[in-house]
Amino acid sequence: MSAPFEERSGVVPCGTPWGRWYQTLEEVFIEVQVPPGTRAKDVSCSLQSRSIALSVCGRAVLQGKLFDSTIADEGTWTLEDRKLIRIVLMKTNRDAGNCWTSLLENEYAADPWVQDQMQRKLTLERFQREARIICLLNFYLHQNPGFDFSGAEISGNYSKGGPDFSSLEK
Repeated sequence: MSAPFEERSGVVPCGTPWGRWYQTLEEVFIEVQVPPGTRAKDVSCSLQSRSIALSVCGRAVLQGKLFDSTIADEGTWTLEDRKLIRIVLMKTNRDAGNCWTSLLENEYAADPWVQDQMQRKLTLERFQREARIICLLNFYLHQNPGFDFSGAEISGNYSKGGPDFSSLEK
């Protein structure tokens, strides 16, 4: 089985009849293929906290209740090269455990394998961010040798975002 994981971008896309969607810890991206030559005035896009409505040339393309809430006034859409609409939604809950299993409540669900890859990617993204904190701690520990975590081990799986290191930021 070939992975849908795009190595260079780190994206795990979920294909749909109109395009694809994918997510990061903070955002959900929606890419909608539209007929070449589409103009912005042909597009109607409403982005609400829990719903989305997109139509092109008066035809509904995507409409429904989102899987989870977003920050409505931070959502954007762009028309790229007159053939692709890119929508970016900012998640309200930006935790690695908040991996959307579908774009809408009852539509465009990722299959279980893709869902697993999405969760893995979000967990790795979170660990990457927290690695910066660990680097700062490591620097501090070298400056203050009384603290030694060199023998510490972290194990477990990445479901629900893996171990919680958020308290290290405080």
